[in-house]
Amino acid sequence: MANALFDKGRESFLKAEINMVTDTIKAILVDHGVDTPVLATDQFLSDIAAGARFATSPAFTTKTTAAGVFDADDITFAAVSGATCESMVIYQDTGTPTTSRLIAYIDTLGVGTFPVTPNGGDISFVWDSGANRIFKL
Repeated sequence: MANALFDKGRESFLKAEINMVTDTIKAILVDHGVDTPVLATDQFLSDIAAGARFATSPAFTTKTTAAGVFDADDITFAAVSGATCESMVIYQDTGTPTTSRLIAYIDTLGVGTFPVTPNGGDISFVWDSGANRIFKL
């Protein structure tokens, strides 16, 4: 797959159910050996098997949405251990997996970004500084 928005996430934008600036936005690392996100049908964090979800980022900070382009400060997942992860999923964190909406699937942030193999240390990601930043609607 390539970086993309979840279909249900796009629908949630159109229904004003997600506000990228005011909502708590986080990311998780995903092990495809347990579950691979499905862009067409997955809607909530609970749609990705708990065993596939490794490491949750802190809430995104300095979020912007100018011209339909979402950007935020770079993120670091602290002290990550576990299986190799093939992607990252950005989601609206409500505190409950069954209501936390999936927004974006990321498997490319630059050369050699994914897969990542945790070793107990921090894993940092630097967002694209080009015109589309994290993603563009």
